[in-house]
Amino acid sequence: MLSADELLAGGGLTFSVEVPPHILQPGGGAAPVAAGSVQLRPLTVKDLQRISRAAKDSDNLTATLMVQAALVEPALSVQQVAALHVGLVDFLLEQVNRISGIASTPEDIGQAASDPLAKAAFILAREFGWTPQDINNLTLGQVVLHLEMLKQQQANP
Repeated sequence: MLSADELLAGGGLTFSVEVPPHILQPGGGAAPVAAGSVQLRPLTVKDLQRISRAAKDSDNLTATLMVQAALVEPALSVQQVAALHVGLVDFLLEQVNRISGIASTPEDIGQAASDPLAKAAFILAREFGWTPQDINNLTLGQVVLHLEMLKQQQANP
């Protein structure tokens, strides 16, 4: 069995990620740039909760906050990350997702969407207007009960 320390150790790692010249300077330029590297750390659940609350429904702000939180060296402010060109932020976000273990292939997403609990959460959110937090607070028994009640309601309008 893994210990708590072993499970928590991954959150303290840092990774050196090389940024290719074509990402640093898309479309070329008068003076070519050399590849360089940045230090990134994996995002934690706490990071993602904070980012989710701060960004609300803005995907652009979410990406900016994720990159900013993961950048160890050089450390940049949110405003500085927002000033980077989109291709660089996209590249860094892809690397952050990879080292954080949240990179998903289309197959992963399809499999997650077909999970019975994911389907149940979607139905409950749609029918009752519940947030993911509301649904997360339900027990499995409560989820099943609400789904059964919806099924009966549809059968006997």
